[in-house]
Amino acid sequence: MALFKRKAPNPQPVASDPTSAPRDGRRPVCLALQGGGAHGAFQWGVLDRLLEDGRLDIRAVTAASAGAMNGAALVSGMATGGPEGARAALDKLWRETNQSGGKNVFGDSSIWSAALTPGWLKDTAFWRAGETLALSMSPYEFNPLNLNPLKRVLNASIDFAAVQGSEVKLHVAATAVRHARSRVFANAEITDQVLLASACLPHLFQAVEIEGEPYWDGGYLANPPLWPLFYEDTPDDVLLITLNAFERADTPRSAGDIMDRLNEVVFNAPLVAELRAVAFVQELIEQGRLTEDAKGRYRHILMHAIEADGWLGDLSLGSKFNTEWTFLNDLKARGRAAADEWLESCFAEVGVRSSVDLGTRFG
Repeated sequence: MALFKRKAPNPQPVASDPTSAPRDGRRPVCLALQGGGAHGAFQWGVLDRLLEDGRLDIRAVTAASAGAMNGAALVSGMATGGPEGARAALDKLWRETNQSGGKNVFGDSSIWSAALTPGWLKDTAFWRAGETLALSMSPYEFNPLNLNPLKRVLNASIDFAAVQGSEVKLHVAATAVRHARSRVFANAEITDQVLLASACLPHLFQAVEIEGEPYWDGGYLANPPLWPLFYEDTPDDVLLITLNAFERADTPRSAGDIMDRLNEVVFNAPLVAELRAVAFVQELIEQGRLTEDAKGRYRHILMHAIEADGWLGDLSLGSKFNTEWTFLNDLKARGRAAADEWLESCFAEVGVRSSVDLGTRFG
């Protein structure tokens, strides 16, 4: 069962904000890209299909972690070559990810690599004890030189000058370690260091320092951050592309399954909090319960979603570190299929009404 239920038609008016006006027959949207390691290749497939379709006008992107990498590649490619340039940049990003150290580009400690051992061994107490021992080591101990193959990947596939000067707004989240606060970087601030910070898992990489502040993965507090889209001159329609399953049919019982599910819960928590707030405000707007002063500060957001639920539910946490090319292409194919399904069932709602029912889940 998916989190986002299809919303029945309602009398919501078509958005009247100038930023939501169609341009060249395309419908303007914002993208919200969740993080999830190598599972970001699913998002690559979704974006590739949407860009190929050509009916959406992407004017803003907000993202964290692997979603931020996809977002930066998309914005970079759009700036230099339009939709086809964006598709080429995303393809380049994932080819470089595969070619830069294979399975360790997202920080695989080799303990988690499914390619190294049979599944039965990974479920034994001996294996779990070794995994716990490996995780007890700090990246400052096992990687004192702070080597990160992702840095080469980013500089080989993303034109940061193009991102900084792009008309497509990009927001990237990172977690300020010392202040336990989310910081969102905008176009002019985005560099390879910002993307490395947004994807920095603290048990695998040393914190990334920017302007004297150490940062960890942005997904801990904003995955992705939605609020930048609510207070800027951006389209009313927001298309959320998730990578972590919200719902599971079974209760996890093995140590590995428990850790996998806990990882999903932790990285979905900030998004759930934001969606709850969005549902609450939308309900106030629809019921006319806002004061005159508040009406000028809030607007009707039209939410849409392409979910990982149902598409990535058979994959484990360990597969988020797998950058083998066949696996990445399988994820891309799943993403393209998910985008096809969404285009057929929900595209007509863009610019008209929300195609998902946040109120049922969060209202």
